[in-house]
Amino acid sequence: MAEEGNWERKTLEKVALAAVGEQRRARRWGIFFKLLGFAYFTILLATLVDWEAFGIGAKKTERHTALVEMTGVIQAKGDANADNVVSALQSAFDDKGAAGVILRINSPGGSPVQAGIIADEIGRLRGKHADKPLYVVVEDVCASGGYYVAAAADKIYVDKASILGSIGVLMDGFGFTGSMDKLGVERRLLTAGENKGFLDPFSPQNERHKQHAQGMLDDIHQQFIDVVRKGRGTRLKETPDMFSGLMWTGAKSIELGLADGFGTVDTVARDVIKAEDIRDYTVKPNFAEKFARRFGASMADGIGSALSRFTVR
Repeated sequence: MAEEGNWERKTLEKVALAAVGEQRRARRWGIFFKLLGFAYFTILLATLVDWEAFGIGAKKTERHTALVEMTGVIQAKGDANADNVVSALQSAFDDKGAAGVILRINSPGGSPVQAGIIADEIGRLRGKHADKPLYVVVEDVCASGGYYVAAAADKIYVDKASILGSIGVLMDGFGFTGSMDKLGVERRLLTAGENKGFLDPFSPQNERHKQHAQGMLDDIHQQFIDVVRKGRGTRLKETPDMFSGLMWTGAKSIELGLADGFGTVDTVARDVIKAEDIRDYTVKPNFAEKFARRFGASMADGIGSALSRFTVR
């Protein structure tokens, strides 16, 4: 009987020890995964947060070249929007340590309104800081609205294979009336105001509406031409095709007076501004802003779909 009781006690001890060991292992794994999660969060935070905005990690140089990037389509909801670019340019010009400002452009164009806001602000800043030059450096492309902005700079530097120009304005769309006829689809459009269905793609083209749209395009085109002529001045060697919407290589653009010479951000900072240290002032949206922008756009699309029948456009 004693041996039987001893056997039961040993068995219970083994079970208890096994349970304690299992708890220890669970705690060790829990600590490991917590440390792993903390390390991941730290790396993510270090990657996504713009520490220079808080004065952390910024270069401690006194005299430097200020850099602002304008990349992509120029539009209100994109990274290359007037608010971002103007804010960056203002910070660059206001910094007393900035010997000059470089606006690096790689853009096919976009909104004439957004481009006009940026160009106008460049003119204001150049007048306010007459001793601080602003140079544009073109990478792959500087067309349409991109060149609208570039023309406001002191000088434009390009690569020989860069693409510049497209000094014109367009409004595009589609007409579906022929397809609707073949499919037996009837367009039912009700408006209050005889021109409210202006350029409706599902209705036959109205010649009066077409002429009105062309007049608006011509007005904006003339504004574009005036900006280029004012910005480039006597350097511009006008040709019949210059304002037709054509584009040219960087090498040809120098011959036409659309650009001033060859250069990169590094060479302009070093050889023209004479301040080799470069500090980036570009406004870059962080992870939270990008998420909010996408989430907001999705929400707006959903609400817009629900209210589309009652929208005043």
